[in-house]
Amino acid sequence: MTKCSLVLTCVLWLLSSHRCSVDFQGREAGDMTGAGAEDDIPLGERKTVTDFCYLLDKSKQLFNGLRDLPQYGHKQWQSYFGRTFDVYTKLWKFQQQHRQVLDNRYGLKRWQIGEVASKIGQLYYHYYLRTSETSYLNEAFSFYSAIRQRSYYYQVNKEDRPELVVKKLRYYARYIVVCLLLNKMDLVKVLVKELSEEIEDYTQRFNTEDQLEWNLVLQEVAAFVEADPVVVLNDENTVVFTSNRLQEGGVPQLEQGMVVGQLTLADALIIGNCNNQVKFSELTIDMFRILQALEREPVNLATTTSKPGTLEPSEKPAKRENPHKYLLYKPTFSQLYTFLSASFKELPANSVLLVYLSATGVFPTGRLDYEGPYDFGGVLTNTNRDVVNGETVQKRNQAQKEMHCLHPGDLFPFTRKPLFVIVDSSNSTAYKNFTNLFGQPLVCLLSPTVYPKSMQDQSQRGSLFTLFLYCPLLAFLSVCGLSSLRQGLWEKAEEFLHKVYRDIGQMITRSQAIDQAFLQFYGDEFLRLLLIRFVFCSATLRLHKLFRESRSFPESYPQLPKQDTVESSLLQKHVLELAAMLDVRSLFWDGTLDVNY
Repeated sequence: MTKCSLVLTCVLWLLSSHRCSVDFQGREAGDMTGAGAEDDIPLGERKTVTDFCYLLDKSKQLFNGLRDLPQYGHKQWQSYFGRTFDVYTKLWKFQQQHRQVLDNRYGLKRWQIGEVASKIGQLYYHYYLRTSETSYLNEAFSFYSAIRQRSYYYQVNKEDRPELVVKKLRYYARYIVVCLLLNKMDLVKVLVKELSEEIEDYTQRFNTEDQLEWNLVLQEVAAFVEADPVVVLNDENTVVFTSNRLQEGGVPQLEQGMVVGQLTLADALIIGNCNNQVKFSELTIDMFRILQALEREPVNLATTTSKPGTLEPSEKPAKRENPHKYLLYKPTFSQLYTFLSASFKELPANSVLLVYLSATGVFPTGRLDYEGPYDFGGVLTNTNRDVVNGETVQKRNQAQKEMHCLHPGDLFPFTRKPLFVIVDSSNSTAYKNFTNLFGQPLVCLLSPTVYPKSMQDQSQRGSLFTLFLYCPLLAFLSVCGLSSLRQGLWEKAEEFLHKVYRDIGQMITRSQAIDQAFLQFYGDEFLRLLLIRFVFCSATLRLHKLFRESRSFPESYPQLPKQDTVESSLLQKHVLELAAMLDVRSLFWDGTLDVNY
């Protein structure tokens, strides 16, 4: 039998079980190399190649189908992800076990192995996005790291095929995203340098139209890495990167006798629409920071999964460590409402939905006789360019409200269940006019609407308010104009802040005048830490000499009892002690100053 008849036999076998596949290079999947006649190829090796082609084809089908799955809801996608993981598990093990045969008979190249590994890394990353379990980030990292260590894409640059080089560039971009989320900033800098060299080589070798796009990717990630306003230096003057995810012992424990609610933060919508803010991919720096504030430190999946050594994650983790999150960058109103509705529908009993808004403010056009929940403006979640840039359209629509503005009234239907809202916007105070129609726990934490000029200049690197919720010490240093700090002093200040947090917690739980909604949310560790950091932020800004307008202070709905919390003499004393420790005491008023506004 000739080689052609052998190919036909393989193709017919594939067609009988599945559709014919085309491999990465465009060859027929049954095309074998290294033999001139059927007698030269043992039957077992022929079967190995056809089995590999089937698994490869099936894996590509399933992977491509992932994009058709709904992005919202917890249940619709799990079985499909499970099947995809299962096929990729078999494919990865199969190519490991039969590498020599596939090299000789199929012509398997290293970049093709890299593509399979990259797809598995993408699966783990998307599983993290779907579940918010940070352990899967470590798994994605391990596959991306192996690709680089084993130089799977090394030979790509020697082939005259630009589409293969693009695969390599995309791999780098995905690897960088995972490293950013894992706070591996030293490695990010190395990867950015390598990506820059790869892009330069790519644009020199091929006359492509996407050069500007790739250069923009480089600029975005470089700005993202440099976004933190303060660096921590060790004794060798090397930058030390710290993680700000929730760590063991990082939140004050509930004390004996504290009466707090049993609610648990289950879902969070993180929405970003700040045009001038540093971003990478579809993640602004504010979104990135609040995302990390709602996660625990990742652990090694191998120690927690019920199926060690496989690619498939545990189907039913014993406990969800992190709240499920949706990351929505510039969503339209209909998209936002769809995700809100899905989260609301699937919210378990005794659970909380958190909505975080980092967006441009939309202000009312004029005063009305009646001011309802849609008359104070809101925040703009998506920019309607026709309205913003078109002068004629603006005039014609002047009497109309902005379509993609999220008004306080838009959230009213979702207050049927416990709702925790954070608004970081120039019109955050629109949400002071909230109405609790259904008696469920409801709290809104609202950013300042005006910052001193020196703070405004830093807005591209993220909001000061969100920075306080993410890392209070980083924000405190930033507001004091410090750009670096020694590691020893950083650790001393962090230790001091843990004591401050404990005292703030006692202020909240022991206050006789505090609204019960705050206590209902205080039982959850993530919400407890956000409330404590909010109080610390408010106390700090009230004492800082640059913040003199009432609009420069955070607010909340319901209002906190100021004398018991943000203007407590004990808390003011702590703020001044921290300032003295950092040698910036002169920037703050004495604690005895009347700062009521």
